[in-house]
Amino acid sequence: MLSLQQVACMRGDRTLFSNLSFELQLGQWAHLKGANGSGKTSLLRLVAGLARPVEGEIFWAGQPIGSVRETYHADMIYLGHHEGVKEDLSALENLQLGMAQDGTTLSDAEALRALHAVGLKGREDLPVRVLSAGQKRRALMSRLVAKRRAFWILDEPFNALDVKGVEWLTQRIVEHVQTGGMVLLTSHQTIPLEGGQVVQL
Repeated sequence: MLSLQQVACMRGDRTLFSNLSFELQLGQWAHLKGANGSGKTSLLRLVAGLARPVEGEIFWAGQPIGSVRETYHADMIYLGHHEGVKEDLSALENLQLGMAQDGTTLSDAEALRALHAVGLKGREDLPVRVLSAGQKRRALMSRLVAKRRAFWILDEPFNALDVKGVEWLTQRIVEHVQTGGMVLLTSHQTIPLEGGQVVQL
């Protein structure tokens, strides 16, 4: 359902990558690899529709993502490398706000179920600034639980997670792919998953 054809990206006057083509279907996942500064995060932002390639095109279900923006955003969730949470808000408030920005309204009960699933029971109402780095990461990952999206775009999702957190997220990714979802992710860590496609920058 996702297809990149001859995509190129520049930062300033420097070409990060060019002529990049690959496809990802439902029930598949891909690991985007490359040295620091090679353009991994830039590519994820292009795929998420947050920027445009200088050359080439990105397609979703055979259509350029820019022409099916509403449908695409309803099918996709992008979680960036940085925490992406507001320090002064609680984990509960962050989750509801983040989902609202994606066009989804979550009740308190739905949001609490998601936060409990990621291991934040008892910390739902604490300001995020008092949480550990790993707990902040879990607060962000609760968006994956709160509403099913077909396509997950994850930038360094294992950062700051402890062993249990890595195991939890790995299992969620496995389950998502096995039930027909798609995942495109970056990670400097060894990913304890099998069967993925490697996209090398």
